[in-house]
Amino acid sequence: MNIEAIIVATVVVAAVGLFIGIFLGVAGKKFAVETDEREIAVREALPGNNCGGCGYPGCDGLAAAIVKGEAPVNKCPVGGNEVGKIIAGIMGQEAVETVRRTAFVKCTGTCDKTKENYIYTGTEDCEMMPFVPGGGAKACAYGCLGFGSCVKACSFDAIHIISGVAVVDKDACRACGKCVEKCPRHLIELIPYTQSVMVGCNSQDKGKAVTSSCETGCIGCKKCEKTCPNGAITVENFCAHIDYEKCTNCGACREVCPRKVIL
Repeated sequence: MNIEAIIVATVVVAAVGLFIGIFLGVAGKKFAVETDEREIAVREALPGNNCGGCGYPGCDGLAAAIVKGEAPVNKCPVGGNEVGKIIAGIMGQEAVETVRRTAFVKCTGTCDKTKENYIYTGTEDCEMMPFVPGGGAKACAYGCLGFGSCVKACSFDAIHIISGVAVVDKDACRACGKCVEKCPRHLIELIPYTQSVMVGCNSQDKGKAVTSSCETGCIGCKKCEKTCPNGAITVENFCAHIDYEKCTNCGACREVCPRKVIL
């Protein structure tokens, strides 16, 4: 073994390593991207769920947008007003209160109230149902499929399938909107947390078709619409819809609903 050759090789490797280290150090300083300290502080204040409910690619994306002035300080639906106040302080802005929201599933067609056209034993995935005959076993083409695609999408364990229908735990819900995006039948909407009057149906079938498939579906009779003192509920496409900005939760519509579909 040639000792001299080993020493030379060692020196060469060390020299190359030293050169690369110096080069990377200089390049790192020369091409370094300065990060606004406020962005780091905002990112630390955000909850870190990276749910995308704000419309940005995770908490890093939202933090950058807030610092650039492209997003309001209270944009995070998960953090709510508490986090919004902290970020407002970091940004030197006045905190603006936001209305807390929660997800709501517009269906009350539980297993004991809906008719099934056949027994389904295939893949339990709501998003696969359009490829199944009739769009699924349930006779109602607008109701909850009950296979829990929304449950899998929720990061907060705030939605569960109970008797064939998705039900939201409003206290656990953070209104990130993941379940809203996931539902193939567009049954889930975000409503004010304090809302106590909701329509538990999204059917667009006429009355006879509804009564033959579900015991609680809206038949579009318009009794609720005629009764509401604030014009907050209207019937469109044979189904009642509430304008939550006008609704005062008086419950007048609930009392006259013959199908008890207004919760």
